[in-house]
Amino acid sequence: MGIMDKLLTGGGENHTNEDYVELDLDDFDTARGEAGTTVHIAEISGQQDVVAIKDAVYDGDFVIADITRLRTQDRTVEHIIDELQQVAHEVDGDIVQKGDDQLIVTPTGISISRQKLS
Repeated sequence: MGIMDKLLTGGGENHTNEDYVELDLDDFDTARGEAGTTVHIAEISGQQDVVAIKDAVYDGDFVIADITRLRTQDRTVEHIIDELQQVAHEVDGDIVQKGDDQLIVTPTGISISRQKLS
């Protein structure tokens, strides 16, 4: 399993916020500039969670959303995906569903390749 697979799927395990460690960049020798784009991790459990995702994409940020809490047969999933597709189209971004558990939505000018790197 590659690093992106682990990032996007969590290595097949369920994780909570406590599983993540915040790193202090002052501990590393890096040239820091202001980030133009931020990557947000979101969890969608209902329609109310879509507002924050839409706002982030409209602000030019990238969102990886976990949809495992939604039942795949539920009309809510279709409605949420349709709504996020519309946002991606409006900002000239992109959206893909990775498996049954993730949506990836990008802002203006960022496309998502449908081919895996080898």
